[in-house]
Amino acid sequence: MAQAVTGAKPLYSAGGDSMKGTTILALAFAGSLVATGQPPAPAHRLVDLTHAYDSDTLYWPTSPSKFSLEPLAHGLTEGGYFYSAYRLSTPEHGGTHLDAPIHFAEGKRTVEQIPLEQLIAPAVVLDVTKQAAADRDYRLTLDDVTAFEQRHGRIPAGAIVLLRTGWSRFWPDAKAYLGDNTPGDASKLSFPSYGVEAARMLVDERRVGVLGVDTASIDYGRSTDFMVHRTAAAREVPGLENLTNLDQLPATGATVVALPIKIAGGSGGPARVVAMIPR
Repeated sequence: MAQAVTGAKPLYSAGGDSMKGTTILALAFAGSLVATGQPPAPAHRLVDLTHAYDSDTLYWPTSPSKFSLEPLAHGLTEGGYFYSAYRLSTPEHGGTHLDAPIHFAEGKRTVEQIPLEQLIAPAVVLDVTKQAAADRDYRLTLDDVTAFEQRHGRIPAGAIVLLRTGWSRFWPDAKAYLGDNTPGDASKLSFPSYGVEAARMLVDERRVGVLGVDTASIDYGRSTDFMVHRTAAAREVPGLENLTNLDQLPATGATVVALPIKIAGGSGGPARVVAMIPR
């Protein structure tokens, strides 16, 4: 029973093991209700790492449009019951979203082709808030990664790496968050993110599954060649951008669930990203 709760056998693994784990948890839940009359205490604390989509959602300055939610129905029907429905519109890349590898690498995976095991995995949080506060163009270095591993151990293969810069505190102020708010012009952006050498180490040597960050891009704002995107995409490593609440996560020990809209053939899409922290 304890193995199913603590994750010794991942509940998201494919095939019969997933169903078996779900059944065990369901039986445990039912048994607790019978024995105590109360549901069991949750095994994890949940942290939402997602900005909500609304009229203030930030997009890349060259995006042709932003998020819109148009009401199709809202109110009482002729039958006397309430009914609401909306039409939404958004570019793939804006707000809290995932970049699929094909975003920067021809022939690589599209959104729906990314394995679930890559999107539901242990998280590692690299904290560069002090460095970013002193330099808004700061890029994660090899020394930063080495220092982290000296304190917390080697970053495991398949991990979802989350870079905490503290930048989500500026959301949704475009000028503060992006460094510039000129419509249609991305040449003056300024915000921290991954450095190329650190990213190459993470994807080539540590074989991580995802690179995430609480800024607008896994490349820093002044980048013109997007080498971090290109390096990650070449290794089939997706990116997660515009995350929030990374300050609520431990350096290690959390599990992240990062599920984008399953767009067939998509280069990315809005995502609900949640961290599960063992109690």
